[in-house]
Amino acid sequence: MTGDSRPALGVVFAGGGTGGHLFPGVAVAREVLRRRPEARVFFVGAGRGIENRVLAREGFRLERVRSLGLMGKSLGAIGRAAALAPVTIVDALTVLRRTRPDVVVGLGGYSAGPVVLLAALGGRPTMLMEQNAVPGITNRLLAPVVRAAAVSYDAAAAYFGAKAFVAGNPVRDAFFDPAPPSGEGLRVLVLGGSQGAHTLNEALVGAAPALAAAEPRLVLTHQTGERDVEAVRDGYRAAGVTARVEPFLDTVADDMRLADAVVCRAGATTLAEVAASGRPALIVPLPRAANDHQRRNAAVFADAGAADVVEEAALQADLAPRLLALLGDAGRRSAMAGAARGLARPDAARRVVDRIERLAGLVPAGGNGG
Repeated sequence: MTGDSRPALGVVFAGGGTGGHLFPGVAVAREVLRRRPEARVFFVGAGRGIENRVLAREGFRLERVRSLGLMGKSLGAIGRAAALAPVTIVDALTVLRRTRPDVVVGLGGYSAGPVVLLAALGGRPTMLMEQNAVPGITNRLLAPVVRAAAVSYDAAAAYFGAKAFVAGNPVRDAFFDPAPPSGEGLRVLVLGGSQGAHTLNEALVGAAPALAAAEPRLVLTHQTGERDVEAVRDGYRAAGVTARVEPFLDTVADDMRLADAVVCRAGATTLAEVAASGRPALIVPLPRAANDHQRRNAAVFADAGAADVVEEAALQADLAPRLLALLGDAGRRSAMAGAARGLARPDAARRVVDRIERLAGLVPAGGNGG
């Protein structure tokens, strides 16, 4: 107990691996600490994604659980994951004993599975966060054992039955800070997700000469992932495009709020950030995404008038003309920006923390809005 007699809430956020899974957890963790500065907050993951970089910057501790994913893997990889399973179980149990959480929250991703499952089997309150319109395999497998599931889209609620509540996708506060486009040229932010997108990178470089010729004011900020950073820099330089090219953007909230338009994949967290920032977007869904969830995410924005969707198969031919058309129509960009803001859920983190507190027994059932 603390000096004000409130319990020191303990929360474990399990999963990650990609920004789409990790960043909503960071937003919720920040809301936990805003309400309860004495709270004990831990992140648990395999440590092979972006967790090390992001969590160190955000000031959170990462507890590691050695684990391997199974989806889309070869038989050899599946065998290695199965052989590692006893180690994964021991690691997960060790973390749960050490952290003693009141609530365990699964963020998605394969490393969430063993931690959430063992917590649930041990009687600890558990909850899932599902960012996409179609839940991933880990969350679908965990659905029967958890007590609650915070979903971003109405369509996802059916997968969790009465356990589901629509919270929206929690986004870090920085994306909601009002800021007009910079006014310095026409700024376009290109995001392939935290791991980059090779096809998107190639398409932008291929379109660069046409973009530079038609719009000399163009300024690009491009997150490429590690693989393509030098090739993209060289391509833009050769085309005469003013560009800042980075493998990973630590300043993405500022970059997005200053952009006149965003070119991105249709990951749920990226789209939630686009909505929070109120920016018009040209969305390129990943056609190979599990359960085709990126096309479904993109459709929500397209149907609302918040985005223009370009299929990857048409990207080489359509990217330059579609982007130039958007940049050349300020009225359309303004309308799309307003529609994007209409999709934002600034209370999403609050709703998730409301439910965390209820699961921990810190407020009566029905005593808050979560």
